Amino acid sequence: MDFNYRLFAKALWLSFCRSPFRLRRWAYTIFFTGLFGLMWLVVMVGRALDYLLFPGFRRQPVRQPVFIIAPPRSGTTLAQKLLSLDEERFVHVKLYHTIFPAICYQRLIQALGRLDRWLGGLLARLVGWAERTWFGGWDQMHKMRFNQPEEDDGFFLYCFVSEAIFLLFPYVEELWEAGFPDALPAAERRRVMRFYRRCLQRHLYANGPDKTLLSKATQSSGAVESLLETFPDAKFITIIRHPYQSVASHVSVFYPVWRAHSPEIAKASPLSKAYARLAVEWFKHLFRFRTRVAPQQYYCIDYRELVRDPLQAIEKLYAHFGWHMSEAFRQRLAAATQTQRQFKSTHQYSLEEFGLSKEWIQQELGELLDFYGLER
Repeated sequence: MDFNYRLFAKALWLSFCRSPFRLRRWAYTIFFTGLFGLMWLVVMVGRALDYLLFPGFRRQPVRQPVFIIAPPRSGTTLAQKLLSLDEERFVHVKLYHTIFPAICYQRLIQALGRLDRWLGGLLARLVGWAERTWFGGWDQMHKMRFNQPEEDDGFFLYCFVSEAIFLLFPYVEELWEAGFPDALPAAERRRVMRFYRRCLQRHLYANGPDKTLLSKATQSSGAVESLLETFPDAKFITIIRHPYQSVASHVSVFYPVWRAHSPEIAKASPLSKAYARLAVEWFKHLFRFRTRVAPQQYYCIDYRELVRDPLQAIEKLYAHFGWHMSEAFRQRLAAATQTQRQFKSTHQYSLEEFGLSKEWIQQELGELLDFYGLER
């Protein structure tokens, strides 16, 4: 079994036994843990059915997958959005794929979508309302929709090895390995990667068996060594954005959820500092990784260039990997980059409001700042 019962049991112990009793936190933990358990059972039933209904997925090769990996708030969503326009080359992951990582469920959802279009789209309107209700509050930070490209961290959630568990279990130091899979014991790390490979095999089998997998996963900043070991022919795309900007933004995404179940958590709290340290360690891990992977398998995009001239940034990426850019893709890319230039995010946060400082970032990441020519 690929589920990490050790981390799960520890998370429950921290919530119910070590932390002071808080009715709201207990209610949140019991409800969402129960919901997660139900979803886990549903997904495992579907994955078991895949072996009966679609046994060919086990022979599906995962050739030269492309991983877009960087700490959160570094432009990975934009890079994935642009690269996913190369429909002739890539197959990407959508949010509903990560929620239901079973071929039988994905085929069922796709069939329901076709039926709904034939009937006039009532279900689509209902889903749109649900998306705006559930995800609308995060649109300026990270817009999520079920049928749009999304990072595949959700796959790891079913192993309970995911940064996402810190939303409900805000014990970053104690559950560090959940957000940093390369720190797991070797046997546990191999189980996680085995599960992940099966997810990718299913995804390719169901959505593009002859294409290249395009993955975006910020949490994989702490799993790059395991990914290289599991997929030795993979290509890695990382993005460097100034930590002054990305680290505070990274913490701000999770803070509203912490406040919802634990109002006593302040912005400038030890939890914010611990979560920021996770992002800093991801920066360090990726910085070390660049020297451990073959140059032809690795490329780093400067965030400033990505937002200033996305087309040029993607052209340089394709030239580095020796990929041909079709005319159809170039046209789609040009149209998308024109739209991107008109987008202005209102999601702005400072290090100081979370109890962090530029001096701390400089102390932790000074070598990285100098290497990439970033302001100290």
